[in-house]
Amino acid sequence: MQLWQAVVLGIVEGLTEFLPVSSTGHLTIVEKLLGLRVDDAGTTAFTAIIQFGAIIAVIGFFRRDIARLFLAWVGGLRNSAERGTDYRLAWCVVVGSVPVGLVGFLAKDLVAGPLRSLWVVAFALIGWSAVMVAAETYAARRADQRGEGTVTLKDALTIGVVQCLSLVPGVSRSGATISAGLFRGLDRVTATRLSFFMSIPALTAAGLYEGVSAGNDVSRTVGWGATAVGTLVSLVVAYASIAWLLRFVAHHRISVFAGYRVGLGVVLLALLGTGTLSAV
Repeated sequence: MQLWQAVVLGIVEGLTEFLPVSSTGHLTIVEKLLGLRVDDAGTTAFTAIIQFGAIIAVIGFFRRDIARLFLAWVGGLRNSAERGTDYRLAWCVVVGSVPVGLVGFLAKDLVAGPLRSLWVVAFALIGWSAVMVAAETYAARRADQRGEGTVTLKDALTIGVVQCLSLVPGVSRSGATISAGLFRGLDRVTATRLSFFMSIPALTAAGLYEGVSAGNDVSRTVGWGATAVGTLVSLVVAYASIAWLLRFVAHHRISVFAGYRVGLGVVLLALLGTGTLSAV
């Protein structure tokens, strides 16, 4: 992989990781347009590893919240009298992150193989758009939307299970988790912040696993220099994206992205159907 290609992919990752449009889906599309084999082990590993940039951006942006939750969690483990709202929320992040880790490990061959197809991306972009619209419609009818202090372990586990669907390229991790949060009665900002927090263990585990297990493939087909560049670029772009998204969801529905998702999915199906673009 050439460095300019790594820069392009880093920008795509940073822009799309936390927007409900599917970063993996977009990376798969752009990788194909750049002439890369999207089902190659090295390319798949690169896609997961450069997410580290986005994770570092999340940690940097929410550093005070993360420190507060971590200290509350440690304090609650030591002394039951200190088990307050932050202690419970910290456990929610932990519990909600477990399902995607287990499913991702067990289904790793499926995720890295058959699911790395532009047909899958196209149908997932269109299909999950309907779920996002339904989630916002449901949320708009509720007058009792809950805030961060009311998040329960049941909420977290439900969101964590739904997050597993984001292993399908085109679904979107943030789109899945925010939609699940809305269906659970959380307000949009709370669902979005929880999505950010849950992204840390999920994406870190994926990146570490790919870095260790597919290190030779990265060296052979992509190169660690290009991977480092892509990761750095994604960090910078993702940081700006986080700030923008938090302001956006405070006043807009995530379903506004559905039109873009459907349009992209339809164009992709047309290109695939006419043979202009191959699936892998």
